[in-house]
Amino acid sequence: MGESKPEKKRVTLRDVAAEAGVSLKTASNVINNGGRMSEATREKVRRTIDRLGYRVNVAARNLNRGTTGFITLAVPSLTAPYLAELANHVIDAARGHGYSVYVTTYAEGSAQGARSLLRNFNTTVSDGMILSISEVEDLDPEDLAVDYPLVCVGARSTNGKADHVTPDDIQAARSASEYLLAHGATRLAVVGSRTDPRDIGQVTSAADGNAQLRLRGVLEACAEYGIEFDSRLAPNSGQDWTIGSGARIMQRIIDSAVPFDGVVAFNDQLALGSLFTLASNGIAVPGQVQVIGFDNIEEAAYFQPPLTTMDSCLDWVAPTVVDRLLARIDGGDMKPSLITTESRVIARATTRM
Repeated sequence: MGESKPEKKRVTLRDVAAEAGVSLKTASNVINNGGRMSEATREKVRRTIDRLGYRVNVAARNLNRGTTGFITLAVPSLTAPYLAELANHVIDAARGHGYSVYVTTYAEGSAQGARSLLRNFNTTVSDGMILSISEVEDLDPEDLAVDYPLVCVGARSTNGKADHVTPDDIQAARSASEYLLAHGATRLAVVGSRTDPRDIGQVTSAADGNAQLRLRGVLEACAEYGIEFDSRLAPNSGQDWTIGSGARIMQRIIDSAVPFDGVVAFNDQLALGSLFTLASNGIAVPGQVQVIGFDNIEEAAYFQPPLTTMDSCLDWVAPTVVDRLLARIDGGDMKPSLITTESRVIARATTRM
């Protein structure tokens, strides 16, 4: 039998500091992206880390920090493309800070829903929670007044009890509608409304929920252009925002015989279903009807025709929500805030140029 090779000695942070000619504290600050030093010193330590092959002892670092090194992302489902993409973006953003992410789902609108998750959160295995609040959750403001770091995403209000990170849904829907109107549309249909057509007038004061806020944005754009919105062109889709629902709702709109030449679909799946039905009925897109969706899911760019959509802003949402949560984990004493950004139109072939 051949001789066994001696076990390679693990490179320590002290080794890195000695090799780079800096103090142990300076080397530690470089690892943790902190401290005050010149960029040249920071870069020298980084090169030494790479050359020596130093690897952070995560368990020891977390023990020193008094943290677990994990955060939790809670979403109602991973079936919806937007939520799956949110999870991927949050994982990437957290990894950049040396954190790992537990991803969990909860049963919407049930005894095992978000309320139960909030009450039973285990701070011994995770340092804080990012909660995507479903529109069907019946949460009271006090449910969000927890004693651990919590940041919420989505269009549900947190009533000032927790940080809330979200794109501005009213602005996004207004921009989507204005884009259609500016490119020749004169009568807009909506796919994805969760409001009874008889009650659509009440949505002008909506302050909560994706569907309500987006419908409000559509109504505001129509008012700005001096166009009367016909509520018959916004059937109630209920909670179903799938491709199949989009196809069925679009058929109902076509069967109503109420004229329309623009469609605002409240997510890309609804928009893709609408495009299927429009094609099945021989209606040309964008020649006769223009269509715009929301979220810019991967399929949107490869459908035929490629779908015009509103940016999901996930490249902003994920790092913003992770940064806010980690600031709270590190002891930041900030007042709960609403943190928003504006979305933009991603123009493709389902609208006119």
